[in-house]
Amino acid sequence: MNWHLKTFDELTTKELYEIFRARAEVFVVEQNCVYQDLDLKDQKSYHLFSEENGEIITYVRIIEKGVSYPEMSAGRLLTRESHRRQGLSRETVDTMIDFVVHELGETKIRISAQLYLLKFYESVGFVKTSEVYLEDDIDHVQMLYDCSGAK
Repeated sequence: MNWHLKTFDELTTKELYEIFRARAEVFVVEQNCVYQDLDLKDQKSYHLFSEENGEIITYVRIIEKGVSYPEMSAGRLLTRESHRRQGLSRETVDTMIDFVVHELGETKIRISAQLYLLKFYESVGFVKTSEVYLEDDIDHVQMLYDCSGAK
């Protein structure tokens, strides 16, 4: 498995196609959720993904601060069904946090997390900051990762 971290402009056409295909497979087909995936945020994001034999296995979009929230944010986290329960989602989130904190020098990351993933995100350091709300007909909560007080 190979890991990649690229800006929108660095993505090849094939990589972009595979990212969109994976996102549609997980969020539209698996979750039976009709929503506007192409939301003009991809161009202002970093794209962290792993691939195997040309297929996207894991993915997360890291969005510049000021686009979705005042802080850096992340979303569209996915692991293909064939590779779940192997710790890859945690590895993806840990890599995302490491990049934002150590490479970009940012200390806060805000996400809109599907409610069923609350404990997962808490386990990697995110804290719930909102009540439950509906987004695309799925229960979500806002969460914040904040290491500004860490030594």
